[in-house]
Amino acid sequence: MQYSTLCEVYEELEKNPSRLKKTEILSNFLKKLKHEKNKEIIYLLQGKAFPDYSEKEFGISDKLCIKALEKASGISGKEIVNKWRKIGDLGKVSFEIMSKKEQNTLFSHKLTVDKVLDNLKKLPELTGIGTVDRKLGLISELLTSATAIEAKYIIRTLLSDLRIGAASGTIRDAIVSSCFGVLKEDESNKEEIKQAKEAVESSYDKTNDYSMVFEKACLGIKYLHDTKLSPGKPIKVMLALKAESLADGFERAGKTAVFEFKYDGFRMLITKEDSGKTKIFTRRLDEVTRQFPEVVDYVKDNVKAKSFIIDSEAVGYDPKTKKYQPFQAISQRIKRKYDIDRMVKELPVEVIVFDIIYLDGESLINEPFEKRSKILRKIIKEKPFHIKVAEQLITDSVEKAKEFYEKAMKEGEEGLMIKNLNSIYKPGARVGYMLKYKPQINEFDLVITGAEYGTGKRGGILSSYTLSCYDEKKEKFVEVGKASTGLKEKEDEGLSFQEISDRLNPYIIEEKGREVKVKPKIVVTVIYQNIQVSPTYESGFALRFPRIDRLRLDKPLKDIATLDDIKRDYKKFELH
Repeated sequence: MQYSTLCEVYEELEKNPSRLKKTEILSNFLKKLKHEKNKEIIYLLQGKAFPDYSEKEFGISDKLCIKALEKASGISGKEIVNKWRKIGDLGKVSFEIMSKKEQNTLFSHKLTVDKVLDNLKKLPELTGIGTVDRKLGLISELLTSATAIEAKYIIRTLLSDLRIGAASGTIRDAIVSSCFGVLKEDESNKEEIKQAKEAVESSYDKTNDYSMVFEKACLGIKYLHDTKLSPGKPIKVMLALKAESLADGFERAGKTAVFEFKYDGFRMLITKEDSGKTKIFTRRLDEVTRQFPEVVDYVKDNVKAKSFIIDSEAVGYDPKTKKYQPFQAISQRIKRKYDIDRMVKELPVEVIVFDIIYLDGESLINEPFEKRSKILRKIIKEKPFHIKVAEQLITDSVEKAKEFYEKAMKEGEEGLMIKNLNSIYKPGARVGYMLKYKPQINEFDLVITGAEYGTGKRGGILSSYTLSCYDEKKEKFVEVGKASTGLKEKEDEGLSFQEISDRLNPYIIEEKGREVKVKPKIVVTVIYQNIQVSPTYESGFALRFPRIDRLRLDKPLKDIATLDDIKRDYKKFELH
C-alpha cells in the first residue's frame, strides 16, 4: 500500500469531527486493509508502529525532527523554528516547506506504508554511540521521498501527535463495521452490533494488539471468541467503580458480597510463563520486572504454579519500622532505571494478591470470583512483607462490613474493595463487579493539558496547571479547572512544583506568552471541594478549590475521570 493512501485517510479524519463519520472513514479503509498481507498498518492509525502492549517509543525530539526537515528540504533550521512558533504544529510546518520542494523538484514517489513502518520500527532499537545520527538518517530517508502531505504525517507520527481523533473506541467500531457489515445502529441490528463490539473489545483486552484483533475479526466472530490469554504479555486490569456507601455496595455487588482491604499501593500484574520466566506489569501495561527484582524472588519461592497471571497491589514499607508507606513514596520505583539494588533496600514492597485469571495453561477469566479466590489461596504460601493474599470478609451483614471497614481504616488502609461472588474477570472494564469504598474525599484522577510559568520564586517553573477529564462521546480531553496548590516548594519535602514542571517540559506543544499547551501525558489525583457549572471550560463544569494530591505514574490515560464521572458527582452535590 502506498503511504499516500493512508495519508488521504488521515486528512479525511482530521477534517471530520463527527465520530460516526470517522468510523465510516476508518471502516472503508479497513475494508481495503483486509486484502493487505501486513495488518500492522492499523498501528499507524493510532500514530504507532507497535501494539499497545509494547513499551517501545520512537524517542524523537522536536529538535531532531527539525534537523531532519532541514536536511530533506534544504531550508535552514532557524527558518523552520520561526515557522513553527507562528503555526504551532510542526506537522503543518513540514507540509508548507515540503510543498515548495515538490514545486521545485521532480522525483519518483515510491514511499510505501511498509517502508514507513520499517524505518519507524528501527528507531527504538538504536542505542550507543552515533544513535542520533542513525535516527536522523532513518527520518531523513522518509522525508526525502515524501510528498508534502506525507511529510506532515511522518513528523506528527514521530512526535506522537497525529491529531486525527481516531481513539481506541472508534477503531473498535470501524473493525466491527468493516468485518461484520454494520455501522448505523437501529432496533433491527442492536443486539448484533452489541455482540460484535463485545467480541472485538474482549479480544483486544486480552491482547492489547489491534493488528491481531483485526486479523481475527476478518476471519469471523468465532476467532475473536477464541482469543487466548498469554502469560508474558500484559492485559488490561479490571477496574472498580465507586460505592457511595456500604449499603450501596451490597445493592450493587450482591446481598452476600466479598469485602477486601483497599491498599495504598499500585496495581501490579504478575505473569509467569511455562518456561519459568516471570514478568511484572503496571496497569499502564509498562513492564517493570527489572525495577522489582525482589517480587520475582517472592513469586519463585511462594507461588506454587507452573504458569499464571495474578492481579495484585504492591505496597511500600519502611524496612526499619515495617510501617507501610503511602503510594507517593513508592511510586518513584516504577520508572527507576538505575540504582535498583539500593532502591530495593530503601523502598521494599510487599505484594498483596487479590485475583488470578490464568493458571497452568487454563484461563480462569470466566470463572466466578469465589472460585478464583479459593484457587489463589491454595497456590500462595504467605510470607509477611514479601507476599500475601488480601484480607477478606464474605458477609451479608452491613454491621460486619462496617466493622471490617473500621479495621481497615485503623490499620491505615485506604478503605475497602467490594466484589460480587459470582463475577467473571472483565479486563479493562468498569462493570460493577468490583467497587471501591473510601472515606468521603472528593477526588478525581485527571490529566494536565496546559500550564503557566510562575513568577518570583517560581519563575521559569510551570506552576499553574490546566486539568482535563475525558469526554467519551467526543473522544477528546476537556478542561475542568486549574490547580496551583497542593505541591511543595522544595523537592525534598514531597511532590514539588519543580518535579511536575520537569515532567511536563518534554511534552510542551505550544507556547503563548507565559501559557503553554502540553500533550496529555501526566496524570494527577486532584482533591476538590465541589463542582459547579462553568461556561469557561469546554466540559461545562469547574472543580472548586482543586489541589493536586499525588502524581499517578501508574495510571494510564484511559483510566482518568470521564465527563460522565464529573456530571454524576455534580448531581450528587446538587442533591445535597
